[in-house]
Amino acid sequence: MPERADLLELLRHALDKGEFEVYFQPEYSAADGRPLGLESLIRWRHPDRGVVAPAVFLAICEDSGLILPIGRWVLAEAARYQKRVEQAGWPEVSVSVNISASQFADPGLVDSLREVVAANSLRAGALECEIPESVVMADPDFSVKVMTAIRELGVAISIGDFGTGYSSMSALYRVPADRIKIDRSVVRFVPDNAHNTALCRSIISLAHGKGLLVVAEGVELSEEHQWLRENGCDAVQGYLFARPAPFEDMLRALGSLPG
Repeated sequence: MPERADLLELLRHALDKGEFEVYFQPEYSAADGRPLGLESLIRWRHPDRGVVAPAVFLAICEDSGLILPIGRWVLAEAARYQKRVEQAGWPEVSVSVNISASQFADPGLVDSLREVVAANSLRAGALECEIPESVVMADPDFSVKVMTAIRELGVAISIGDFGTGYSSMSALYRVPADRIKIDRSVVRFVPDNAHNTALCRSIISLAHGKGLLVVAEGVELSEEHQWLRENGCDAVQGYLFARPAPFEDMLRALGSLPG
């Protein structure tokens, strides 16, 4: 595929040229609208091609191995911005970073986390790794080992894209985590869709039974927000409240509490 080959060649130099940016999307308390966290999301702004969709370039990075140096850069940026969030008056707001399958399997991941935590003097829980459910459940024994090492650094863990896999929800009891993030495909259409509503309710109940907090991703409708709030979901994130934005714009969104 010529287009893919062209993008790969451009990506090999994008990090050194400073073409990547980190955007942030806030998470709010479902109960009272307090800002709880920020999800860091990478963006690639090429000088000629413009903004390239993450769905396009992240897959190439993952396949080529470029995701490892790029992922280390995002970790460092997320930690640096977390300190800026504290300085801006939001000391309890954490920053999360998405961890891909290749990053999770990288023996250097824990060392990279240790370095950014120490370099920025991060408090426990200030930084969070979001690991997809499919990655966690691919090898539960390995996942337990890595996740335990991560949490020993004071880095929190969330299991992302939850509800999209075919693993038993009871498998949650095997892995050390702090939160789960229900995937948009599950949140969508509650409370009108009986299947999604029942699945959301089961996930919330199971997670709370294990002492995990629950975040609903991709909330776009006020009806979804109301149902999630009334059914005990702890936090919400989505276009209904704020779209991913550069840091300064994100700070302004933190003060816009959802109703």
